[in-house]
Amino acid sequence: MFLMRFLSASSVIQYICDNIVWGIPLLILIMTAGLILTIKMRGIQFKHVGESLKYMVSNETSGGGEVSSFGALCISMAATLGTGKIVGIACAIQLGGPGALFWMIVAAILGMATKYAEGFLAIRFRRQKEDGTIIGGPFCYIEDGMGKKWKWLAICFAIFGALACIMGIGTMTQMSSICDSVVSVFDPEKTNTVNIIGVSVPIASIIICAIVTILSAFAIIGGIKRISKMSSILVPVMAIGYFLVCLAVVLFNINKVPSALLTIVKEAFNFKAAFGGAAGFGILVALRQGVSKGVFSNEAGLGSAPIALASAQTDNPVNEGMVCMASTFIDTMVLCLTIGIGIVITGSYNVGENVKGIEIAVNTFSIGLHIPHLPAAIIVMLSISTFAFTTIIGWNVYGEKCMEYLTNNNKVVLYIYKVIYITTIAITPLLSLETIWNIASMFNGLMALPNLIGLIALSGLVAKETISYFKNRKNKKENELKTEAN
Repeated sequence: MFLMRFLSASSVIQYICDNIVWGIPLLILIMTAGLILTIKMRGIQFKHVGESLKYMVSNETSGGGEVSSFGALCISMAATLGTGKIVGIACAIQLGGPGALFWMIVAAILGMATKYAEGFLAIRFRRQKEDGTIIGGPFCYIEDGMGKKWKWLAICFAIFGALACIMGIGTMTQMSSICDSVVSVFDPEKTNTVNIIGVSVPIASIIICAIVTILSAFAIIGGIKRISKMSSILVPVMAIGYFLVCLAVVLFNINKVPSALLTIVKEAFNFKAAFGGAAGFGILVALRQGVSKGVFSNEAGLGSAPIALASAQTDNPVNEGMVCMASTFIDTMVLCLTIGIGIVITGSYNVGENVKGIEIAVNTFSIGLHIPHLPAAIIVMLSISTFAFTTIIGWNVYGEKCMEYLTNNNKVVLYIYKVIYITTIAITPLLSLETIWNIASMFNGLMALPNLIGLIALSGLVAKETISYFKNRKNKKENELKTEAN
């Protein structure tokens, strides 16, 4: 009863999310952290983006760790490639206008440096236990890198991370989007429903929720190695397939791309209020929606990805940082930008405030590909179902590692956490969609805060060791060339 009352207070949660957690201070902190790391590492995301993409497809297995470097990346990408690619982008453009896409890209460019630092620190400060299991991420590099007096900050991150997994981005937002996409195909009028504790739920939602819950339980009970194997198969296939469909939307409407890009840039600096009000409200909304939904999508600065990447079988922090940086490039600069341009080209975002993100995505594919509504809905359903499922199992790894840190690997507590995590997936159809997204955004912001503080504090260390690595590598190559010449 208490939980239902809490979840029904959506207006309070939304106010806290928009004005306190995701207020101007956190937006500035996210952009500042990325800018500081970019400057200190001399624009690493510009100089080494090509090299980072090469490392991304390599599969190092020589170092200490639980899974291959590619497997760890796939877990990270599985958690990243969720509904943010579809629903998140659509909502950002709908609420913040086309200009939100501009700020999302700016945040991603700076976020590539942020993500590099997260991957670097994940390997640099990870801990390996006697049984061979690995624990790493912000809670480790905050405590070990900043010092024991900052352990309270590491604990805060772990608590917020565990809650975000159970009550936000890891479970409810993903399952809710799966249900909505399935209902949009099989029962768009919601004529077949059942009443569960006073909530009218489409039968299609109950069926798909049961299927996803069972599959998720199978993956979660199998542990990180099973999740890694499943992610290594699903992630490359779904990412490439989704990109090709989004690219088709752009190519079929290539003559509209220049005007769409102009609109995106123009609206990013629009001081006219989006829905009326004081001057400046429009750009503020675009900035907030672009940055917050961008972080929801690529997770740069959130601190989630390094939890998985710490388990990679590599001993080179720079290489893992490059891999982490490449994931942000693929996520936002390729996938999000492509679908975002498609949304702007088709004008599907400009259909009213009450239209859901899934409906915007369906309209984008229907208009952009010149196909009927049903095939477009099926494309969205398949995309969201695979994206969201991999996010569910990927974020379970994050939650478990947070609980390992908080409880010193207490097996009983970890088992209870798994049960709660799986249960949360199962009860999602009973909860309010608006409340679900607000809770997810709130815990995302709360996770980001301690992680960003840690990244800024350790930026000097990251920059020093990174610059030294590339300098030594350059000198080594020059010496080898001189030796060959002689």
